[in-house]
Amino acid sequence: MENKNKNIQRDVEDDEIDDSPIEQVRLTVPTTDDPELPILTFRTWVLGPTTCIILAFMGESFGYRQNPISLSSSCFQMLLVFFGKLMAATLPSKLITIPGTSWTFSMNPGPFNIKEHVLLTILATSGLDSPYSTTIIVMRKIFYHKYVNFWVGLLMILTSQMLGYGFAGIFMKFLVNNPYMWYPFTLLDVSFYRSLHDVELRPKRGITKLQFFVIASVASFAYAIIPGYFFPSLSALSIVCWFWKSSVTAQLIGSGRNGFGIGSFALDWNAISGYLSNPLAFPLSTIINIAFGFVLLLYVITPITYWTNTNNARHFPLSSLEIFDENGQVYNVSRALNENDLTFNQKGYQNYSKLYLSAVYVLTLGFDLASITASLSHFIVFHGREVWQQFKQAYDSSENTGDVHNRLMKKYKPVPQWWFLAILITATCLAILSCEGFGKQLQLPYWGILLSCLLVMIFILPLGVLEATTGKSIEMNVVSEMLIGYMYPGRPIANMVFKAYSVSTEYHALRFISEFKLAHYMKIAPKSMFIAQITGTMISSVVSFSTSWWLISTVENICDPKKLPKGSPWTCPFMNANYVGSVIWGVMGPQRIFFPHGIYSKLFYFFLIGLVAPVLVWCLLKCFPEKKWIKGINIPNITSGAIMLRASGAVSYWSWITVGILYNLIVYNKYKDWWAKYNYVLAYGLDMGIAFMSLLTSFTLGLQGIYGVDWWGLDVGDHCPLAQCPTAPGVTVDGCPPV
Repeated sequence: MENKNKNIQRDVEDDEIDDSPIEQVRLTVPTTDDPELPILTFRTWVLGPTTCIILAFMGESFGYRQNPISLSSSCFQMLLVFFGKLMAATLPSKLITIPGTSWTFSMNPGPFNIKEHVLLTILATSGLDSPYSTTIIVMRKIFYHKYVNFWVGLLMILTSQMLGYGFAGIFMKFLVNNPYMWYPFTLLDVSFYRSLHDVELRPKRGITKLQFFVIASVASFAYAIIPGYFFPSLSALSIVCWFWKSSVTAQLIGSGRNGFGIGSFALDWNAISGYLSNPLAFPLSTIINIAFGFVLLLYVITPITYWTNTNNARHFPLSSLEIFDENGQVYNVSRALNENDLTFNQKGYQNYSKLYLSAVYVLTLGFDLASITASLSHFIVFHGREVWQQFKQAYDSSENTGDVHNRLMKKYKPVPQWWFLAILITATCLAILSCEGFGKQLQLPYWGILLSCLLVMIFILPLGVLEATTGKSIEMNVVSEMLIGYMYPGRPIANMVFKAYSVSTEYHALRFISEFKLAHYMKIAPKSMFIAQITGTMISSVVSFSTSWWLISTVENICDPKKLPKGSPWTCPFMNANYVGSVIWGVMGPQRIFFPHGIYSKLFYFFLIGLVAPVLVWCLLKCFPEKKWIKGINIPNITSGAIMLRASGAVSYWSWITVGILYNLIVYNKYKDWWAKYNYVLAYGLDMGIAFMSLLTSFTLGLQGIYGVDWWGLDVGDHCPLAQCPTAPGVTVDGCPPV
């Protein structure tokens, strides 16, 4: 009897493994497939590239605005359903012969199906991926005032994007084919696609999700004209500054852009969601963690640092993306830089000044460092045992998995390994050519490219396992900047290029793999997915670079807020942040600003804080398991959530937190059925309306130099100019009253 029970149990376990060893996958992903569904259709090749071009143009141009616009791919998933079904309902189904060949195709091969939709969306939304490499072109041409060849820029962008796809092929078998690598966020995509293709009947006295999406988008579009054209100051209303117009201290307290933001708020959805993403898409626990990190940084640590004048903090603005010299003036980078070849000038630096940063910038940088070790530490103590078991199971089953999804995918031919290797070798060679050729405008030698590839090879598997099993992703931004900063200091462009070829390559490799996992779950032929991904990336890279090149060539004084006309949105906060980063890590090098010779050496303690803090939370949870609130403490969210403060200011945080908490407490708790049906649809609709209104105003009136009605409300700042003044006695800055 006992043997019989064991056999029954073994059969049950085999059945579960044959379905999927992961419960979430069993509950979400269907175990059926229709291999006859058309995928690479006429609709795909019309809607996909067209949408990709539009999104690449929009995404790249929005990155230069004062309040950058964050677009979700889900917005366009819903739009593509509409247009796909419209084409299926209207186009003729008659076969068309391509002249001179025997090939035929149909403009309408049948109903718009879910597989076609997934593939189309992957191709189209590649346009949302704005290449980091375009920033390097902007840095060299606009900030460092150096000539850059158009073709070297395009070649760098294409190779930095494509290298990741080459590396992805090496790890496909482990990170895609193994059922224990399940990608939590990919399951959300599977669920969302299925919900869009389920037949939804309009309820009596109600509306469908698509109808609600259209209404939300139109309403958002209509309202956006007010902060977008008539009243730009709605993006940052700082009440305290209205009453104390001549007090530096009062404006420092009240400024939502450059101060503590007490009493500041925004009535512009773009300002609310542009930096921190859509608050409607986050759970309450995440919002609270981010809010705690924001309050801890700005209202606890920053006042102590600033008012005790640590590292002469009061000689400079409280919060600024600028860099400063010892006299409180904006740092003249040219005095520490050889203008002919953009390398560090040791003699000029010694005769000038050390580099100083604002208190908020320094602390956000420290939180950034802490988030790296906190993510690793949190992963080890909270998920280490679980992931290790899954890792061993995946390794043991790598040769023969009984997963039903693998079995169903055997109907389709896999992508040949030589395709990936060809991309990897070609992209590496072209990357070396872009750096070593064209007068070495990119500064990075060939070994820098090879080192970046080695870094990707080392990190891609552990980071891939982390993302595949927990949904948590870690970026190598600071790691790459610091590594090349120590190894090859004094070269800002080289530092950024190395970052592009390491961080961007790793990001695209993991994105490529996660999209292949989505195709795995949706039973899409691997070769078709590969073609869609490569096509989308090529189109996105070319259009994004061309858009960036066009903007910096046509918009006068772009990225220079002091010279731009009043109301101009082209202030480029992210570009300015990247410029400061290139000076810190590239021109000066971490050894002069941080360890061992820098005045900010103690900032490296944040590495230790990030490492220890999750362990303390884990110990508290073990000591007090009945305290459920302890489990909600997420140190990586606390540390990484406050990083955007240096670019966004307190006003965006306060508005984002207020909307997120009120929405989750009131709407989620009191109207849960409505929330379940319409929450994400509303979020996407608000973003969509803002995006199209910004596009309309920016590329019609904006290009003619018309940014709104000329009055008090045209200022895109917060009317707190004195908040950028130092408070230390004896420091004199133009436009600031003496202290």
